[in-house]
Amino acid sequence: MTDHIDRVVKTVGSDRAAAMSSLAASWRRSMRHHGLDPSERRAPERLDQRALHERRLRVERFLLVAGPKLDQLFGLVGSSGCGVLLTDDAGLVLDQRCADADSAVFRDWGLWPGSDWSEAAEGTNGIGTCLAEQRRVTIHRGDHFLARNIGMSCMDAPIFGPDGSVLAALDVSSARADQTEGFNRLIAATVAQTARAIEADFFRASFPDARIVVGDGDESEASVLVAVDSDDLVVGATRGARKAFRLEAKGALKPRPAADLFGQGDGPTGFEKAERAAVVRALTRADGNVSQAARALGIGRATLYRRMKRLGLGD
Repeated sequence: MTDHIDRVVKTVGSDRAAAMSSLAASWRRSMRHHGLDPSERRAPERLDQRALHERRLRVERFLLVAGPKLDQLFGLVGSSGCGVLLTDDAGLVLDQRCADADSAVFRDWGLWPGSDWSEAAEGTNGIGTCLAEQRRVTIHRGDHFLARNIGMSCMDAPIFGPDGSVLAALDVSSARADQTEGFNRLIAATVAQTARAIEADFFRASFPDARIVVGDGDESEASVLVAVDSDDLVVGATRGARKAFRLEAKGALKPRPAADLFGQGDGPTGFEKAERAAVVRALTRADGNVSQAARALGIGRATLYRRMKRLGLGD
């Protein structure tokens, strides 16, 4: 532990190290911004049951959506001595899965509901650093800031809410001495995939009456989903969709037609597009019968012919 403490102190004192390494930058935040000492041996802070219950109530709907995915993830990693944790946006553990045989170890490590794993409380660690940097991270043993945490390996991915802000961190932790970095990489990929699935499920649950459109994005680790209402207006977008379509990064979206987002190349726009789509739908439902389509649209047959000609639908 002394070697670890010396390495942290030396690295934090190097401006070059902090500039070259995200891990060193996190160590520096832990010591200089949060005022932590890598040699501290105090136990992790934990809320009492009443306070924890109140924190869980704030995100109750999210926890209900995430629960089945936590069970699935634990089914994959639990037999290898790993635990699954879900936190809020402040790094407080709200839900957890671990084997009965491992529960005493996880409780001793502080990997337990109610524990605060923010960077401000624990320095560099999977949960806190994931939330601070809003990206997936793996903090393997000696990567931790506090010397008392170097026996753990933590693989984390952020979960973003429908408003584009970070909502939670999904964590898989292990205190096994034989946990290898190669094995960690496999787990980290599974954690990221599960976090993406929870994010997508919660987004869909947040817009139950909307049509959900799945888009293509540049970020393979981001859910690109757009919620469209009955008037074809965009009412929601995941963080990945906000980036892909250059929408507001966070908060409420400015109302905009879905057609403006997805685009259909050059050609008619606005009302002309909508009018053409309405005419095509009416003709399709009427099997090409112009008189029947005109009645469905509430206009005369001659009027419909004129509109078809103007819209290039004469044939």
